[in-house]
Amino acid sequence: MRRLTKKKALNLVKELDAFPKVPESYVESTASGGTVSLIAFTFMAALAFLEFFVYRDTWMKYEYEVDKDFTSKLRINVDITVAMKCQYIGADVLDLAETMVASDGLEYEPVNFELSPQQRLWQLTLLHIQERLRLEHSLQDVLFKSAIKIAPEDSPAPLNACRIHGHLYVNKVAGNFHITVGKSIPHPRGHAHLAALVSHDSFNFSHRINHLSFGEMIPGIISTLDGTEKVSPESNHMFQYFITIVPTKLNTYKIAADTHQYSVTERERVINHALGSHGVSGIFMKYDISSLMIRVTEQHMPLWQFLVRLCGIIGGIFSTTGSLMFIYIAPFTKGPYDSKHP
Repeated sequence: MRRLTKKKALNLVKELDAFPKVPESYVESTASGGTVSLIAFTFMAALAFLEFFVYRDTWMKYEYEVDKDFTSKLRINVDITVAMKCQYIGADVLDLAETMVASDGLEYEPVNFELSPQQRLWQLTLLHIQERLRLEHSLQDVLFKSAIKIAPEDSPAPLNACRIHGHLYVNKVAGNFHITVGKSIPHPRGHAHLAALVSHDSFNFSHRINHLSFGEMIPGIISTLDGTEKVSPESNHMFQYFITIVPTKLNTYKIAADTHQYSVTERERVINHALGSHGVSGIFMKYDISSLMIRVTEQHMPLWQFLVRLCGIIGGIFSTTGSLMFIYIAPFTKGPYDSKHP
């Protein structure tokens, strides 16, 4: 009785078979079928190989939210070469609250303003990258995930310029970072520069921005003004950079950091009081901070999604080639019960 019940159950399972087997006597191997199978397997292997590269690739996801961090300090990373001697210039920050930030984190290093051929090649490469970034914004994703080697060091030469480099911590409000004639001194209404003892003939605010960024320093990130060079034929010249800073939280498989991106508008003019062009000679970077924050996250295709796509490729090609072979061969074949009638 138990065997009979088991046999019925097996018969019921066989009736539910959605993949019935074809008797071997009905199966015939042909050269055309083998050719199509070979082509199908080649396509399967090629598409599976390409799909594996898609699985290995990553992409950046951008999310926007309101920046709720108002208490932390903003770090300014500076590396600027000015075509004046270090004893003649001073750099500091004055924010919107009229708070003067001490420039203790900056170093003044005598260097040569002219670049060596290797350094000039590096700068031209950097400027070319900047130009491509303006046209192809997707290249920023590559920079987020890769690193760019640093510029070569200065070679020994006559020291006719000053390299100001280091970092400052400022309040997270709008401010003005500037480099002008004379060292800065505190003042009840802000600050002042001792410029009276410097001759106008020594003024030369031609400069090169080796690097300018905000927030945590991240190797491989090229900022907007990196590599910018301005040469002034006049001694009294004002260079202005109006910078809008956007807080950015970067989270990739290599690094997680709080940094900042920025956009900039440039303006420059010759100071000539006789012609009504008033002002102070120097380099002025006026920055403001956006209330929006960008969260940049590197994402990767999940393993289950890769396996589903792989099964879809293999199953789709297999079914399509099988259907095509059936349509092609069926009209030219006859079953075992077919017979000719007069």
